[in-house]
Formats: sequence, structure tokens, C-alpha cells
Amino acid sequence: MSNRAFITDCEGPISLNDNAFELCAKFIENGEEFFKKVSSFDDYIIDEVKKENYNAGDTLKLIAPFLKAYGLTNEKITEFSRKNISLVNGAKRTMEIANDNTYSFIVSTSYGQYIEALCNEIDFPFENTFFTELNIDGVELLEEEKEILLSLTSKILESDFEKLEKIFFEEIPKLNIYKLTESVKTVGGLGKKIAIDKILNYEDLNLAPNRIMYIGDSITDVEPLQFVKENKGIAISFNGNEYALKNAEIAIISNHTSITSVFADLHSRFSREYILEFVKAYSADPKRTFESFRTKFWIVDIFKDAFKGKELPIIELITEDNFDELLEKSLSMRKNIRGISIGELS
Repeated sequence: MSNRAFITDCEGPISLNDNAFELCAKFIENGEEFFKKVSSFDDYIIDEVKKENYNAGDTLKLIAPFLKAYGLTNEKITEFSRKNISLVNGAKRTMEIANDNTYSFIVSTSYGQYIEALCNEIDFPFENTFFTELNIDGVELLEEEKEILLSLTSKILESDFEKLEKIFFEEIPKLNIYKLTESVKTVGGLGKKIAIDKILNYEDLNLAPNRIMYIGDSITDVEPLQFVKENKGIAISFNGNEYALKNAEIAIISNHTSITSVFADLHSRFSREYILEFVKAYSADPKRTFESFRTKFWIVDIFKDAFKGKELPIIELITEDNFDELLEKSLSMRKNIRGISIGELS
């Protein structure tokens, strides 16, 4: 086992899902638009208001009382998640390769019920994951408060951000069900950085920050990508949005994770400098790169089989000069494989 860590976000680099969005779409009235509105509000609080003790991904805190009001239980969330897992092509094999060769972890903002279901699907150790804890059964919902939340659902769709601040930070905190919001421990943004700190503090692993490869795709990955990049690890955006691309060093744009398998293999055996040289060579001439770098033959075969007769993935070092072009292509791929509704979420 290589003394390095492979750490990845879940939704985007591994799965096509946005589990919280899908739960809202399935169980809440006008749930797709409801989630998009709350998610946009989340971005506003992060980017504009910069509210203290509020982190990227706290959308999953804000929607929890509404999921409860529409009848969700821990069991229903688990069952729905189990039946609706959709993986990026090649993801199961990629995670097997990573886990066989490095200390591998999933650090996700997703609810734990979904992460456990995903781990069962891909045979990944659940104990090597970090996720948002939601015990939706842990707080009683009073009948009168249920009616309030149901009426607020449509009101939220019609409200501007200033009104949403009052709803989420003044009105709902007065309700008993707000205890559920407070109980949700979100792993997003700073929460993901804290997860990395915990991994680095595992005494039996003896890891250093420059031995980490981190893969992310969204606003919840900003802090971990920044940390890994600043500490000379490998910070990768996989079909990332603007937030991920701005804070990563390497962009991967692909509809198959076999290229992630290549990076996991190189990371387990070679230095950061070797990997950066691989990226430079690939971006110059992708078809001949594998002749000059010591990637394992069978992993290269998986890659070649995945893209036989198809357009090869894009891999480039992110610079000011190529950022806009990479962003356009990355967003296009993101929407193409995950669908427009999920692909447009930050």
C-alpha cells in the first residue's frame, strides 16, 4: 500500500446523482424548482452575505425540515437512495484500483444514507467515508408546524433572497422542527477540509498534505482543493464547475473514470512532478503519452477500451489563458452526462 491518499468527492467524480436534489424532486411539491431555489440561495449566502458559521452545502440543512414535512424517514431515504444510484462509467473499477493501491477515502456532502447505499453498490469500505449526517427521525414534527412548512414551500419559490433570509434564519428557527436543522452536520466546504485534517491525523497512515490527491467538481470542494493545491498535492477538477476549476490545478473533462484510474495509479507510485509532466505531455499529444510514461499496461488497456473509437478526454493544467475554454467544455460535459438540471447546480 502506497503511503499516499486518494480522496474524492462522490457526486460528480463517482456518481451522476445529486441525491438531495432527487429526493426533493421525488417527494416535495415542485421539488426540482424548490431545490434549485434553495441551492441558489446557498450560493448567495456564501458569495455575497458571507454569513458566519454557514458553509457551502448547507442547503442540506435548510431542506431537512421540508423533507420531514413531506413524509421522509431514514428508511425511505435509504430505500430511495439504494434504488436510484447512477454511476459515472467506470467508477466502480476506478475506486477498486484506488483502494488497492493507496489509502482511499470518499469525502461527500451527500447524506449518509446515500453514501452507505453507494458504498454497497461499488464495494467501497463505508468506514473510509465522510458525509452529512441526517437523522430525520430524531426530531418530532408537530402537525401545526407541518402545515407551516408545506405553505412555506410555495412561498420560497416566489421569494427573493432577502425574504429567504427571513424565512430560513428568522421564521424557521422559531419552530420546534429547527432542532432537525441544527442536528444536520454538513460535510461541505470547510467541513470537507476538516475531514482531510482528520485523515492526516490518522497516526497509522502517517500522511503528509503533499501526499494527497483530491478530486472535486463543485462549490463544496473549494476548501479541500485550495488546501491540497497550496500544499503541493494533486488538486483535480473532474467535470467541475467554475468553483472547482478556479481552485484546482488539473482539469479532467471526461464521460468515463478510466482516466481517473490512470491518475490513481500514477499517484500511488510517482511524484507530483511526474504527474504534472504527464498532464503536459497528454495535453500536447494524448495518443502518444502512454508510450513515454510508466502507467500500468492493464490500466492503459482499460482506458483505451473505454475510448475506442470515441473522443479522448481532456486533461490540462489550468491557467488564466485556458480557463474560459476549459470551463465551457467542463460545463458542457457536466450537463451532458448528469443532465441539465443537476449539471447546472453549483
